[in-house]
Amino acid sequence: MSTHKGVLWKIRMLNIFLTSTRRVRITRLHGARGLGTSPAASCPKVCIVGGGPAGFYTAQHLVKTRPDVQVDIYERLPVPFGLVRFGVAPDHPEVKNVMNTFTQTAQHARCSFHGNVSVGKDVTVQELQEAYHAVVLSYGAEGNRTLGVPGEDLAGVHSAKDFVGWYNGLPTNRDLRPDLRCETAVILGQGNVALDVARILLSPVDILKNTDITQPALDTLAESSVRRVLIVGRRGPLQLACTIKELREMVNLPGTRPEMEASDFECIAKMLKVLPRPRKRLTELLLKVAVETPEETELERRNSAKRAWGFRFFRSPVEILPSDDLTRAAGIRLAVNRLEGEGEDVWAVTTGEVEDVECGLVISSIGYKSLPIDPAVPFDPRKHIIPNTMGRVQKCAAGLYCSGWVKRGPTGVIATTMNDSFDTARTLLHDMDEGTLDISTVKPGSAGVTTILEKRGVKPVLFSDWEKIDSEESKRGEARGKPREKLLDVGEMLKVAWT
Repeated sequence: MSTHKGVLWKIRMLNIFLTSTRRVRITRLHGARGLGTSPAASCPKVCIVGGGPAGFYTAQHLVKTRPDVQVDIYERLPVPFGLVRFGVAPDHPEVKNVMNTFTQTAQHARCSFHGNVSVGKDVTVQELQEAYHAVVLSYGAEGNRTLGVPGEDLAGVHSAKDFVGWYNGLPTNRDLRPDLRCETAVILGQGNVALDVARILLSPVDILKNTDITQPALDTLAESSVRRVLIVGRRGPLQLACTIKELREMVNLPGTRPEMEASDFECIAKMLKVLPRPRKRLTELLLKVAVETPEETELERRNSAKRAWGFRFFRSPVEILPSDDLTRAAGIRLAVNRLEGEGEDVWAVTTGEVEDVECGLVISSIGYKSLPIDPAVPFDPRKHIIPNTMGRVQKCAAGLYCSGWVKRGPTGVIATTMNDSFDTARTLLHDMDEGTLDISTVKPGSAGVTTILEKRGVKPVLFSDWEKIDSEESKRGEARGKPREKLLDVGEMLKVAWT
């Protein structure tokens, strides 16, 4: 009998030992989450700077791939989602659906959002590196590329970035107040952003009023006198930079007709058979619109249209021409170009000929650029990116990474940024696994940063605070028959978030 009790006692002790060992293992792997205690201090902690697509996609891949990593996203504004909120056109709600995916990431048990924190000002990158095992810079491109021509600073000349920010509710652009009392607008650049701007300028207000465009922008567009938009590019039709989707939307825009120069399309049809399929489809649509005789129904639609748009190829800006009082734009002087080289690898060369176009609004859509965030972070002033190798920041100690536009430049669509950000996340995880990134030391993570911010009088906006802003915007939008009415003032955002 005593022997039997002894065996039972040994079995019981063995079970206790195995259970204890398993608890220790779980604690090491998962930071004791789910065991009723706080996360283990030794779990890998990653900080992401920037709450736009690059930041959220990087965070998404990290938390989905490694079950013990803790990710904190820091964003300068009180609201998340970056260019999805402030860059995607109001009439493209299907593109904005990605915010649902980002929301799931932000609500993940191992991911936290900290808005209203300006890295480089409120907290330095070095301080973040001391608090986290890895820091990923994903803060996008907030700068404008300049034209570098006389008259660029005249009233009536705007960057596409600022104009898009104005109608999308970016707080820094809320006071732009573009003057739309002119008949003709010229957009410099022929990419997707340029076509977004053209479409917004020419769209019927009845279409826009059901989107999340800001009410001040909607009111201004309702009073607009703009009836003609020219979209200017320095090269030719075969180098058109927009997607076929954007071009098709312009072609089908109600109340408008296309106006092209037939001479711009000479010999283009002969090139179709050698073009790659995406370029061929785009060029075929362009030729159909520009030079083919439309069917009767389409002809009637065009004849009844009161607004017009068109591409102008082989043109480069030389000067913005001022009004008689020299205060605002009254026109633009364009150099006439010819192309040298072959295929996609061609460049524009001026012919010496110029032409003047009368216009009261000039919008430069020649690209965004990233800006330096902190003197401690290397930056290429020519390429306007952080020099990196597969997302690892060059000339820095291990643990500093970058993703998105600041990594590769402001190119591509949201899916491009997704793939780029996943690549950086894979690089970071590889470095953890290989031991080139030391994750054995204890790091305070957000607790350490919160202490720094408190001392400096900075109060972060958490994702639950953003949800209050989201709710308020949705309520205001519902009253106007819109998806949301965005808050335009940071102070008002903070008041709603913390009430």
